[in-house]
Amino acid sequence: MELSYHEKLALIALKELNGKAKFEELVERSKLDQVAVMRAVLWLQSKGLTKLHEREKRVVKLTEIGEKYSKIGLPERRALKLLVEKGKASLDDLKDVLSEDEIKPIIGVLRKEGWANIRKEEGKLILEVTEKGRKALGEERPIDKVLQILADKEEVEVDEIERLISLNELKRRKIAEEEQKSEREVELTEEGLKLVEKGLELKEEVSYLTPELITSGKWREVEFKRYNIKAPVKVIYPGKKQPYRAFLDKIRRKLIEMGFIEMTVDSLIETQFWNFDALFQPQNHPARDWTDTYQLKYPKYGMLPNEKLVEKVKASHESGWITGSRGWGYKWDPRLAMQLMPRAHGTALSARQLAKGTQIPGKYFAIQRVFRPDVLDRTHLIEFNQVEGFVIGEDLNFKHLLGILKRFAVEVAGAKKVKFLPDYYPFTEPSVQMSAYHKELGWVEFGGAGVFREEMTKPLGIDVPVIAWGIGIDRLAMFKLGIDDIRYLFSYDLRWLREAKILW
Repeated sequence: MELSYHEKLALIALKELNGKAKFEELVERSKLDQVAVMRAVLWLQSKGLTKLHEREKRVVKLTEIGEKYSKIGLPERRALKLLVEKGKASLDDLKDVLSEDEIKPIIGVLRKEGWANIRKEEGKLILEVTEKGRKALGEERPIDKVLQILADKEEVEVDEIERLISLNELKRRKIAEEEQKSEREVELTEEGLKLVEKGLELKEEVSYLTPELITSGKWREVEFKRYNIKAPVKVIYPGKKQPYRAFLDKIRRKLIEMGFIEMTVDSLIETQFWNFDALFQPQNHPARDWTDTYQLKYPKYGMLPNEKLVEKVKASHESGWITGSRGWGYKWDPRLAMQLMPRAHGTALSARQLAKGTQIPGKYFAIQRVFRPDVLDRTHLIEFNQVEGFVIGEDLNFKHLLGILKRFAVEVAGAKKVKFLPDYYPFTEPSVQMSAYHKELGWVEFGGAGVFREEMTKPLGIDVPVIAWGIGIDRLAMFKLGIDDIRYLFSYDLRWLREAKILW
């Protein structure tokens, strides 16, 4: 049977201790540290050479107050000694031997035990020792004995103490406290004893071969430690990015590798002009109500962009502005367009980018936080991320859009099944909704897409087709991270944060 150096040491030490010893005794005899001895004992037990017995025990230890009393005596003892010496004493006299906190309770003890009589003289409280008190000074009470035992032994099992005095009494007086401890005892089995009696050769054990061992020839005199590479080890959780943060960073990198340019913006607050009006969304549209979007109370209004652009957007809403369109046929209100709100969708960034100018052909994207009133559940949040993107070019059509969306869902997010359904948005025509299949949740909607209408793009200075999409990236992250509750993306659950798989 193969044994390590530490295992042999533990067996020899146990034999010297008559085959059975407390764990602490084994540590002292073997001259190894506690961890090494415990590891050796457990391995020996698995090989049937030792037995480890463990039992829980309750022990009593002195508190700081108890240690103080063990040195200077219990308060009632000190007070009684003073009374016996003087015959009687005032409260001021007691202050010589008792602290302020001790005086009141000790007067009660002296009276209760019949050790002193208490009376008033000239307005002062006087204590006079009784005959019973004089005798008590020479007697040892259970509490005195317990105090001495605890002072000598540091800790004693509860049963031994409670044979003399109630543990609750010691706790009440804050003299002692109780602790739960484990007691370990190691014992040689018959097999272990036979093996030790046959004799064990102790050789220095090394973990790896060094140049010094080779050149000196000492490698012949040592034993090399064997390692079981299949043995279970403690799980180590290295530092890593929060799983959802890592997912977003991978999406960003993937899109940049595909040739997309990232659109950035400093603020999460947007005017309704960029969030709705520049997107050709009418001012009476229900999505602009307080039930579907958040509004800022203060400040309530922001600034509109340059007047020329505002006039074009206004004309597009009121009359269509371009050939063949009648617009929405209402009087556009600039004051409503100036209202501030937390951004409700990433498409507002697309409108800003188109107005600022783009490469043609060009591809743009943004990963942005958006806000919408909703009911929190497994697939809905009120604050979430969107991946917004558009491609601009002269020969683009709806088929190109479907191809990009499918590639994104399958290759980037890892969805297995994808389907498209007709949809409607005020700023795209034709429009489509994309859904993907989740094994726990079924078909889940991820976002909308379409070809931007000319009533939106032409006022922004764009004369070529633009295909665009806005995807709830949080839901796609559920697929990639293998979770069935969107709230877990922002979870504080350490188990999930540690064990979530590293993507790609």
